[in-house]
Amino acid sequence: MVEIEIQDLSVSYGEHRALRNISLSIPANQIFGIIGPANSGKTTLLKCINRTIDFVDTAKVEGRVSLGGQDVRKVSSVYELRRRIGMVFPLPVGLPMSIYDNVAYGPRMAGMRHRGQLDALVERCLRQAALWDEVKDRLDMLGTKLSGGQQQRLTLARALSLEPDVLCLDEFSIAIDPVTTMKIEEVLLELGKEMTIVLVTNLVQQARRLAQQTAFLNNSELVEVGDTKQMFTKPEHELTYDYVTGNIG
Repeated sequence: MVEIEIQDLSVSYGEHRALRNISLSIPANQIFGIIGPANSGKTTLLKCINRTIDFVDTAKVEGRVSLGGQDVRKVSSVYELRRRIGMVFPLPVGLPMSIYDNVAYGPRMAGMRHRGQLDALVERCLRQAALWDEVKDRLDMLGTKLSGGQQQRLTLARALSLEPDVLCLDEFSIAIDPVTTMKIEEVLLELGKEMTIVLVTNLVQQARRLAQQTAFLNNSELVEVGDTKQMFTKPEHELTYDYVTGNIG
């Protein structure tokens, strides 16, 4: 089963072409890595998947992105689309409310009101984000008072609270320490068994550790996509070899 299908996707910001004719398939229930140098179009690709590209006035999008066979640009509700496709950005984005309310906010907006259900959901999501043991005795504390690594895990818990089908991660570990990064990676390996995770990372070895399949973008174009192990041991293109071995970056 293919969860996400991308066909001939091109994106321009004014005169700048951010993506050129990208076509690839992202299977369901696995971690799919996207690697490449800075400004190669990785984040733009994520934004097209959950349509946060809509917030960029200068963006011109051509081609098709479909989720479960449905064109994401033709869905009846973009809000429902973004519920199904969660997003975690490079830097934590904490809401100015308690740890508990950070996680419960989305479900409440979706209609969940029963305190027992909310309590169970908050605990489950915080456990999934490897944060519960650190905050369970201070759930009424402002989420913005947490450390950077804890805030990033809180952002992950909030993204999980709406039970998305797809989780998009954009450089989630860029501002957190290696120990916290490894904690989140362990969580992602478990989550990847039950949901589709699209992982954009500048850390090449992170993609190697986590992703079953990986796409390599360079200069706004798709160079290679396929089995991660093969890409790192016997890639099809010399440019891919140079990137994964650190000869270019």
